[in-house]
Amino acid sequence: MNGLLDELQVDYTYEEEVHIPSDSEEDDAQSEDLDATIKSLQKLSHLLDKEKITKVSEDQKGDTKKPEVIDDFFRNFLVRMGCTKTLNVFETEWFELKKSGKLLDSKSGHLPDEYTRSLHLQEVLQDLQQQLQQANYLAQCRQEMLDKLRKERNIHRMHHRRIAQEKNKLIVDVKRLQKHFGQYEPIIRELKKKYEAEVRKKALVILERDKLKEQVSAFAQYANSDDGSLSYFSSKSDVTDKDSRQSKTGLKDTRESNLRERHSRLDPLSIKMSSPSACHQPALDPPLIQGFSLQKTFKGHAMPISNVVIHPKKPVVVTASDDATWKMWGLPDGDLIMTGDGHKEWVSGLDFHPRGMQLASSSGDCTVKVWSFEKARCVHTFTDHTQAAWSVAYHETGEVLASASLDHTARIWDLTSPKCRGTLRGHVDSVNCVKWKAGSSVLCTASSDKTVSLWDARTSLCIQTFYGHQMSCNHAIFNPQGSLVASVDAAGIVKLWDIRKISEFSTIDTGPSASNKCAFDRSGTILAIASSDNIIHCFQVNETVLPMVELSGHEDSVQAVVFDPSSKFMVSGSTDCTFRVWG
Repeated sequence: MNGLLDELQVDYTYEEEVHIPSDSEEDDAQSEDLDATIKSLQKLSHLLDKEKITKVSEDQKGDTKKPEVIDDFFRNFLVRMGCTKTLNVFETEWFELKKSGKLLDSKSGHLPDEYTRSLHLQEVLQDLQQQLQQANYLAQCRQEMLDKLRKERNIHRMHHRRIAQEKNKLIVDVKRLQKHFGQYEPIIRELKKKYEAEVRKKALVILERDKLKEQVSAFAQYANSDDGSLSYFSSKSDVTDKDSRQSKTGLKDTRESNLRERHSRLDPLSIKMSSPSACHQPALDPPLIQGFSLQKTFKGHAMPISNVVIHPKKPVVVTASDDATWKMWGLPDGDLIMTGDGHKEWVSGLDFHPRGMQLASSSGDCTVKVWSFEKARCVHTFTDHTQAAWSVAYHETGEVLASASLDHTARIWDLTSPKCRGTLRGHVDSVNCVKWKAGSSVLCTASSDKTVSLWDARTSLCIQTFYGHQMSCNHAIFNPQGSLVASVDAAGIVKLWDIRKISEFSTIDTGPSASNKCAFDRSGTILAIASSDNIIHCFQVNETVLPMVELSGHEDSVQAVVFDPSSKFMVSGSTDCTFRVWG
């Protein structure tokens, strides 16, 4: 009997595991469209109906198994409830009746499996409740999204109404202004007529002035003639001796004033100076650049050094810095001689007067200052630039100064006036450098518009523009012979331009770091390039360009490099706040 009970306990299963499929598609909770929300709800109901149909079909397939008979049902029930004594009595009486033939199995029939159905329906109910919770949560999210969309709609409506009101107000203002300015049209026409009349009067005055000049020149010729002609002139004039003496005195004063005017009108840019290429000079030996090494290092400023220049006659170097000052140092000991404090922003450009008694500086405060060493102060400030000034350069006469600026222009300053005598316009981006060609009135500019241009300073007109750089041009310089122009750009490309052939002579690649400045030695055969990779690249420039040596020692970008006039040593300035002497 116990074995039978064990067998019944093993064979009987009280519950069936029902797999509840999860939603296979994620709810599009990020949609901000009301139509998309409605479509997603319809899609969810469709999926629920589909799952219900699938479960019904699965239940139908699972119910095809043979239902339990009545005696098995009682046995399972008694075993489940733990009624072992009742089960023993039932088994005894059941088998006795069956043995005596009083119990027929064919007439006993089958008991409906309501218990199994109840379990299945309970599981279906739990599944539906879970789906209902999900649907309620989804509906809540959609309701919140709908409220958010309504709020945004109201905000947009409010902004639209406000903009419409502003538009109507602007339309009214425009009409009022049109009506107001319409009243000035007759006045403008009248002023235009007056202007044309004044122009005609000015032309007549110019003609009268020219006529008077001719008369003055005639008087001057009579004053320079011999006594006979003077007496003849006097007899023709019928003037007294007193009037004649007064006339002679007036003519003498006129002649002297004309001489002074002619002298003052003498243009320093028109003075022909000896060109290095035209003069017969012995060939200069290039420096032994291979033997150059770091000699001394000086801590110059508290902030990065942007430029370095050397005095044309003395072993003196001047450094410019981002601390808005320039400093003068004596070499070789590096003693501080003078400090220039007057700019309000960083100092970018420096240049010595050809005679070495003045210094010009440019700054980020849009000014160009001229400093006198004799007076130990700034003697003049030019303020015509509208943006930061990058570079300055003295003409060989020392009477003209050029500057380059971020305002897309270069300006030429007359130091005797002092005032701006010309503006070079043509670049479409910042002009970063300006340099004069030795023995001429030609100057070179390098710009961030990737071009290098040559200008005639007398007419302020562009002579030639060189194209070829792919990045901003940081610096450009003539060789001492004036036959080549070297230009560097922000990609580390250095180009040499032949001025006589108006073509590119050679290209040097020191990239990818930017090349900041370059300098020729006095022979024009050694080119030094200050690079942002902390190295000074040196090349030999003859018929071909050959690399010579790389000087390393700076701890940050090299911003400037310059040879001394004798090419015996070289000075460089860097972002590491130091300037170093190489020789």
